[in-house]
Amino acid sequence: MAKKVRIALDAMGGDIGPSAVIPGAAISLTRHPDSEFLLFGDRTAIEAQLAAHPALKATSRVVHTDVTVSMKDKPSQALRHGRKNSSMWLAIDAVKTGEADVAVSAGNTGALMAMSRFNLKMLPGVDRPAIAAVWPTARGDSVVLDLGATIGGDAHHLMALAVMGGAMARVLFDIERPTIGLLNIGVEEVKGGEEIREAAELLRAMKAPNFDFVGFVEGDGIGRGDADVIVTEGFCGNIALKAAEGTARQMSEFLRSAMTRTWRAKLGYLLARNAFKALRDKLDPSKSNGGVFLGLNGVVVKSHGGTDAEGFAYAVDVGYEMVRYDLLTKINQMLNGDGSPLAAAPSAQEAVS
Repeated sequence: MAKKVRIALDAMGGDIGPSAVIPGAAISLTRHPDSEFLLFGDRTAIEAQLAAHPALKATSRVVHTDVTVSMKDKPSQALRHGRKNSSMWLAIDAVKTGEADVAVSAGNTGALMAMSRFNLKMLPGVDRPAIAAVWPTARGDSVVLDLGATIGGDAHHLMALAVMGGAMARVLFDIERPTIGLLNIGVEEVKGGEEIREAAELLRAMKAPNFDFVGFVEGDGIGRGDADVIVTEGFCGNIALKAAEGTARQMSEFLRSAMTRTWRAKLGYLLARNAFKALRDKLDPSKSNGGVFLGLNGVVVKSHGGTDAEGFAYAVDVGYEMVRYDLLTKINQMLNGDGSPLAAAPSAQEAVS
């Protein structure tokens, strides 16, 4: 019998806390019955929600704390000023102590990253963490990173992102050699800043055994699915993510307005409502919820703060899959094992000579 996947939840994180976290965990449990949960937060609020979900209650343990991290707290404030007894900190600490396999939170992103990095430390060979998420495309799904963990990055940082993103794609998509592209303002080799051009040279020279580097990808290539993994630094990645989410909501609003404008439009909607539902699901950012903090010596997943129960369930699903398919070991092997593409990578000077 397979070992249970132990999931620690910051039950107080996000805009509505236990009202989304607990029902979301219950939904995920129906999809992954080999899960068990540690729920950190206000016991009264958590147990009020658990009463409606007996199956989840039977496989959960509640750890009480009345300390929470506000969505407005600065990361430095979260690390100081008594936040080490917060529901967020305790969920991460459960991963550190081995009590849980993964922590999931919809709370303050900066605080979650700061606490995770302080508590779990970085994997050897990684200077900074990254947020990676699944991005729906015209030909399936892609992994995109970094979506805002840190700003900027040199060629070595982009190479580490490529290696980690490749490992995540192998786990999620069951692809032996995922394709990897660098997000850039053009596909020509002369385009982009020095760091990205240098990273491209290094990735071409790597001849990595676990992924294929396909070169530069422009912004519209993300949605086309031009590569299984799209790599960029956090500033551009976060802008791309927010622009895509905003466009998806805008398209949904346009569609809703068009379908209710006239009685003919309403009739057309009724005749094609299944197709419109499928389109709406594709445009719904919550269906791709769950950003993985890569590069840490532990698995942490960030959910959208404003998500509903269904959206939070997707984030829990991501955490489950990262553990069940041993993402951390695969990343560590690709970064630091024998034949590691980073260890074998030539210097920038060697790559261009």
